[in-house]
Amino acid sequence: MNQLAGATTNGQESLLDIQNLTLSLRDQNGWVEVLNNVSFSVKPREILGVVGESGCGKSMTALSILRLLPPRDSRLGGRIMFNGQNLVDNTESQMSRVRGRHISMIFQEPMSALDPVFTVGHQIEETLMRHFRISKKEARERAVAALDSVGIASPRHVADRYPMSLSGGMRQRVMIAMALVCEPQLLIADEPTTALDVTIQAQIMDLLLDLADRTGTAIMFITHNLGLVAQSCHRMITMYAGQVVESGNVREVIANPRHPYTAGLLSSIPDSRRARGTLPSIPGRVPSLRAMPQGCRFGPRCSHAVPACEQPQRIELAGHREVRCHRWEELQLERVGA
Repeated sequence: MNQLAGATTNGQESLLDIQNLTLSLRDQNGWVEVLNNVSFSVKPREILGVVGESGCGKSMTALSILRLLPPRDSRLGGRIMFNGQNLVDNTESQMSRVRGRHISMIFQEPMSALDPVFTVGHQIEETLMRHFRISKKEARERAVAALDSVGIASPRHVADRYPMSLSGGMRQRVMIAMALVCEPQLLIADEPTTALDVTIQAQIMDLLLDLADRTGTAIMFITHNLGLVAQSCHRMITMYAGQVVESGNVREVIANPRHPYTAGLLSSIPDSRRARGTLPSIPGRVPSLRAMPQGCRFGPRCSHAVPACEQPQRIELAGHREVRCHRWEELQLERVGA
């Protein structure tokens, strides 16, 4: 049975509840389905990891939540329940009051989100003045305080600088400051550390987790890095070819994956305890949106596929886990006996 909007999980009401979300986009060849019946929830103060290869639908899910899609060339279906509103039905005016104030987003590449012709301080001030009735002077002070809160030295000086004059790590900190300055209830972080070196990655993740702990902001953390998910998240969902194929508590999923795709992602993580040799990988690639396989979308890449593998539906398991695989129970028995 699917959870309905406003339902409780482990006694806690969902902050964001997505049910049967579908998305189609139009290009020169017509309409193509990008997301297919995506369902998951985020609870208050929770950190949810969203994992999968490039092209599996992670970023499109985030853009759908914030309705950052071309209205004439996109079709959304299903429900995105947030604060009692179905965001799918919201007007652009209503969404403009949600974005930045209640739901914020950190994009993969800060330079694509920061305006190069305005100082970073001006851009943070603009965000504040859009959502609060405050003076420019107060907005300036809050902007400087926000930069200081993300560990930027000399924040008043940095507020007067342009994005191009900042390092990649500093630009990412500016994006975090801008995303959190209005104290949103939900932060969507889309690959926030991809372009950064390992040391800066760790600093940014520590910063995000510390800010979330202090402010109570829930985080939807989109990444292909399962190591970061294992260290940082409470729950996780695995996406493949526009669908959620597995979800559950991070420790349980990583210790005991129920979907072959999740298991494949986990086995491809470098492990110093593993004997030296070729790192396991998942054969093939994510299918084209216009050439989805019949039946299970992961079937052509799955070493456990059998002819009877038809299009699987979501199956609820114990412990608030879900999986989209007909053979999950057999695979579980194989894993126990391995």
